[in-house]
Amino acid sequence: MAEQQAKDHEFEILRPGSSPEGDGIPEAAYEHYLAALLAGDRRYCQATVETLLDQRFPIRRIYEELFGRSLYRVGELWERGRISVAKEHLATALTESLMTLVYPQLFAAPHTHHSAVVSCVAHEFHHIGGKMVADTFEFHGWNSFFLGANTPIKDLLSLIHEKQPDVIAMSMTISFHLETLIRTLYSIRLGFPNTPIWVGGQAFRWGGTERVAEIQGTAVLSNLAEMETLLREWGI
Repeated sequence: MAEQQAKDHEFEILRPGSSPEGDGIPEAAYEHYLAALLAGDRRYCQATVETLLDQRFPIRRIYEELFGRSLYRVGELWERGRISVAKEHLATALTESLMTLVYPQLFAAPHTHHSAVVSCVAHEFHHIGGKMVADTFEFHGWNSFFLGANTPIKDLLSLIHEKQPDVIAMSMTISFHLETLIRTLYSIRLGFPNTPIWVGGQAFRWGGTERVAEIQGTAVLSNLAEMETLLREWGI
């Protein structure tokens, strides 16, 4: 039933004559998806994602306009006490499972010799944003090594030394972890002075970009579109 309902809303996702490249996901489609996500309705959410993929919406738009936006909203609802921790965790787990639907396209891209190490800040347990970054590298033909949540600095440095990546990417969701991020960035820069570092995450909506930008060779990215622009500068 839920799957059929999502299919019935295809007209809300892509109107006749419009282009997935030029048009964003319509508000009605997003609101239906958000309601289903909060209800834990896996089938409806999956049908929505499958419809977007069938209509050739770019993966970046699905990640940002559906997954990212809905999780930001879930986080806001939790902060205001309108949903429980259990519901927040349910929405996060469901979103992570839905991300696997794009993997056939993600890993079909021809891969190059470029590589990236992607990690969340130590003590940071929100990892979906970092996973989206790692997936975006893969979609553009890079080999990404995603360390997940709460990676200790010494272990991160050890893996960077082992993999010798072209780019290091760090994700931070909670602004409280800014000092930990700054220490991490200086540690990386000390050991790897010439490797570009890309930093992003929801936490920077509340500031902190100036401090990060002071570290040589470090860029703060607002979204995946900015990341794709940098990747194109690599000729990919």
